[in-house]
This record gives sequence, C-alpha cells and structure tokens, in this order.
Amino acid sequence: MSRRFEGKVAIVTGGGSGIGLETARQLVAEGAKVVISGRRAEVLDDAVRLLGLDHAAAAPGDISRPETSTGLVAAAEARFGGVDILINNAGVFKPNPFLEISEEDYDHFLDIILKGKFFMAQAAAKAMQKRGGGAIVQTGSMWALMAVGATPSSAYSAANAGVHALVRNLALELAPLGIRINAVAPAVVETPVYETFLSREEAVKVLSTFHAFHPLGRNGQPRDVTAAILFLASEESAWITGAVLPVDGGVTAGRN
Repeated sequence: MSRRFEGKVAIVTGGGSGIGLETARQLVAEGAKVVISGRRAEVLDDAVRLLGLDHAAAAPGDISRPETSTGLVAAAEARFGGVDILINNAGVFKPNPFLEISEEDYDHFLDIILKGKFFMAQAAAKAMQKRGGGAIVQTGSMWALMAVGATPSSAYSAANAGVHALVRNLALELAPLGIRINAVAPAVVETPVYETFLSREEAVKVLSTFHAFHPLGRNGQPRDVTAAILFLASEESAWITGAVLPVDGGVTAGRN
C-alpha cells in the first residue's frame, strides 16, 4: 500500500463510524497520525483501539460548539505536534417535510453541519498556517446540489449548500497560506446515520429501495467516499482547490 500520508497529522470529525472511521483507518494505513472526534466517547474509544493506540487519539465533544474545534486542534498539537489535514465530516441527516420543521430542527442541522464545519475549518487553518499549509476536505451532500422528493430535506440541504459555498470562499482566502479546501458530495451511502431515525431493520429495508436511484445501480459504501476524500487530502490533488466533487453513483449526471 502507498504511504501518501507518512508523517502527516489529521483530524477527522465524525470519526467514530461510517465514512469518518473508514477515512481514519485508511489515513493510518498510509502513515498518518489521526485525532478523531464525535459525541459518544465509548464509540470513539472503540475506534481508537481499532486504529491503534500509537497512531490515533480521541477527543469527544459537540462539534456545534466552537470550543470543541479548538480543543481538537489542541489535542492534535499536544499528542502529535500539529495539524496537516482536516477531514470535516461530522453531520446529521433526517428527512423532514418543510411544513413540519421547527426552529429547533432547523438550528440542529445548521449548527452541526454548517457552524460545526465553519469553526472547525477556522481552528484547523490557524494550526496549518504554523506548518506552512495543509488540506481540508469537507463532507457536503448531493442533496445540496439537487432535491429528492422521496427524502424532503430542506434544512439539511440548505446547511450543506452553505458548506459548498464555504469551500469556494475559503479556497480563495486560504490559498496564500498554502491551504487547499475541497468537498465531496455523496448520494445515498450505507452508514449508521440512517439508524439515528430508523431501526436497523428499517434502515436495511429502506436503503435497499435506493439502489436503482443511482445510475451505477447501487448505493454507496463508506470506502467509495473515502477514496475521493483521500485523493483530495493528498498531494495527488495539489492543483485542486475550491472543488465540490459529486461521489454519487451518477445521480447528478441526470435521470434515465
């Protein structure tokens, strides 16, 4: 296996499961030291044991609070010496009809998805500046690029559209510091996020109905998205910044 991230230090938010955990696993396999974050300390502890105690550390917290972001950076600097890569992956998802969305629901999506990524990127960029540059990859969403009638997601989509806009703005502001920022925009990926509002059995049943939604004929797996994230975090994409890359099985190309 290549060692694209030898000597690098990465922060992965939402790193305890799904896309975040798979990304952290691949980063460690390719030579990086990783600090992962999430709300549930016990999930993070299990993930660190999987990743290896010499290669990973956990810093639990609520990413919607800016002090969580500064604490993550401080943990990475104290344990591994700095920050070179940020995988800004933490998020939430739950379909909600527009006419039923409360202010609390709205704030929940905006705080975790947009505010969380905003202040995490800010804290990481300050640390990257000390190292002469770095790479930030945001997890955005296909739902910010197109609406899906079967999954009404207005607040979620609006929050992720903000994430995509943030990528373009920060690409210009951070380029003089040697910091690149890009995003991936996944379609339906089979991760535990669906089990936050469905039982495991319901999630399996519902997800099975979405295979045909994708022109390539199947839902995504975490490894599909991780491959794109790692490309954007690596020197292989050294001349790419400000991009939002659909990783969606062909959905945004058009409909049959």
